[in-house]
This record gives sequence, structure tokens and C-alpha cells, in this order.
Amino acid sequence: MKAWQLDRLGGTLSFKDLPMPELRPGSVLVRIEASALMSYLKAYVEGQLPMYQPPKGAFTPGTNGVGVIHSVGRDVWHLKPGQRVVLSPHLVAPENVDDPAQILIGLTAFGPGTEQVQDDWRDGTLAEYALMPTTCVTPAEGLANIDSANLAAVMRFVIPFGGLLRGRLAPGETLIVTGATGAYGSAAVLLAIAMGAGRVIAAGRNSAALEAVARAGGVRVVPVSLTGDIQADANSLRAAANGGAQMAFDMVGQARDPNATLAALRSLRRNGRLVLMGSMSSPLPLSYAELMANNWEIIGQFMYPANAYRRLLDLVRARLLDISLIRPHVFPLAALPEAMEAAAKAGSLECVVVKP
Repeated sequence: MKAWQLDRLGGTLSFKDLPMPELRPGSVLVRIEASALMSYLKAYVEGQLPMYQPPKGAFTPGTNGVGVIHSVGRDVWHLKPGQRVVLSPHLVAPENVDDPAQILIGLTAFGPGTEQVQDDWRDGTLAEYALMPTTCVTPAEGLANIDSANLAAVMRFVIPFGGLLRGRLAPGETLIVTGATGAYGSAAVLLAIAMGAGRVIAAGRNSAALEAVARAGGVRVVPVSLTGDIQADANSLRAAANGGAQMAFDMVGQARDPNATLAALRSLRRNGRLVLMGSMSSPLPLSYAELMANNWEIIGQFMYPANAYRRLLDLVRARLLDISLIRPHVFPLAALPEAMEAAAKAGSLECVVVKP
């Protein structure tokens, strides 16, 4: 098969002929139809993101995919050859222990104790075929009307879905999304509408991008431009939320100050919840008395539960979530370098997809 292989972060990325992966117990071999690229894949490949822990030695990157099952290994009882599936990179070791190791296949491990899992599952989806553990494979029946490039864009939604589920977003509630002009933040806005939020406040600093997200989301989306002044922004958010929101969702990428996050926290009503899923690099200063007096709840969330893709596809099948609002730009697999350049420049309502 043809596959991309990276010898190390900052090293050589090559498109080459590689042996087909060998089936093993609990595995599924999938013929890849499409894979959506992360906006920062180019920076990752070039070694500009040293916080990531890639597999030792050469590996195939790629974190998600849409495809068709080619064959299954032993101890696979429900997944069948010929099934259309979506692939997730988030692997949590399927062992009945208190703190199972977790990795993102084709991307990174997370500290001591995860290297062995990563050694077993090192290769991602930027190839003609990918071998995946069954826990990372979700059937996608009933979606034949959606082509693979459009269906690949569902990966944009599954990450914020994990945070909205963890935050217990309920129909009719008001949600504030900070970082709403980013790739995952804009998806969070659209997804919250699909989940029944009564009002979604899309907050960020790019007014034009906020207006585009609001148009895509419809009349229940209210854009609010942030200034960086914590109290002024909190006042603006509270006003847009008619006195305060039940929940805030922080999806700010690479924030260098906590101002937007603190403004969102202070815009909550009493008993409100703040979910953190962004990538802020500065400390988050919190007032003990303020948290206690308002009964605020702060929740950190990484990725999503194992059943998230099934539940997300249910929203798509029910036509509650319109994934076509994220426009795919398709490149052939062989043109991955050009695709990575495009992904780094793509707008929040765009998704770069490669297809073998």
C-alpha cells in the first residue's frame, strides 16, 4: 500500500510503498476513503510542537478517517468486512484498571506508562489502509447520502462534543463559547445548537469570523467581540446571555493570557459550569471566594467518551446537525504537503481532507 511515513518530528516525511498491516486479535483493517487534517499538522511534522510525544522511530501520522472495513481479526464479533466506519485516534487501554493509559494514534502519547500502548498502535490514517483497535472504530450506517469528504468533517465536531457532554449541556440552556472563531470553537457553536441550546454566545476577537459563525448557526447564535478587558467582556457576555449563562465552554487555542476564560467564568449565573478544552499556556488565576459564593463548577475535559462518535452520528442521521456547514477542500493523498499548507490557512468553517 501507499502511505506517508515520518522518520521523526522535524525529520523527513516520505510517501512510500509499505507492507499492508497484519491483522491481530481485536483489530480491524480499514481501507481509507478520506482523512481530515488538523490545522497544525504542518507545525507538528516540522517539529515546532515539542510538547507532543510521537512514536519512537518512523511512523504514519494521521488522526482520523472514514473508510470501509477490509478485514477483521480474531475477537471481533460485531464489526464486519464491507461496513462503512469512522475512525478515532483516541485509544484508552481497554483494561479494567483505575487509570488506563491513553494515546492519540498517529500523533502522541501522554507521559510515562503510555509508550507500550503507543508501540502497539503507532500508525495513523494517512495511508491507503489503516489497522485500528476495535474501540476506535464506529459504524456509519444510514449515511450513504454523505460522501466521504463531507463525512470526514465530523471529526471537527467530536472533540467539542466531549466537552459539551461533560458539561451536561441541556436543551434550552444558554451557552457561551470562547474561542468561537477557531476550528473547534466554531464547531462547538454549531453543535450546541444541534443539541438544543436555547442561545449560544459566540465569543472571540475576530468580528468577521464571529459573524460568519453566527450566520451558519442561525438566529439562536449571538456574536460578541471580546476586547481583552475581563470585566468589560464579562459584562458584554452577561448582557448577550440575558443576565448570565448556565454554561461556558472554553476552546481558545494557544491563549497567552487568561482574560477570555475569566470573562466567560464571570458571565455565568450562580451554579454555572465552565468546561476547559482549550490550550492556554498561562496560569488561570481563580478567586476562592468568588467560586464558592457563586457555586461555580470548573471542569477540565480531554477528548471524548468511547460512545461519542455513535451519539454524534445519531445527530447527523436525525438531521439535527448539518455537517455540510464545514466545507471540505479535497486533496489527493499524494499531495499531503500541499494539503498541510492549506490546512494551516483554512478558515473556521473549512476543513482540508485528503483522499487516497
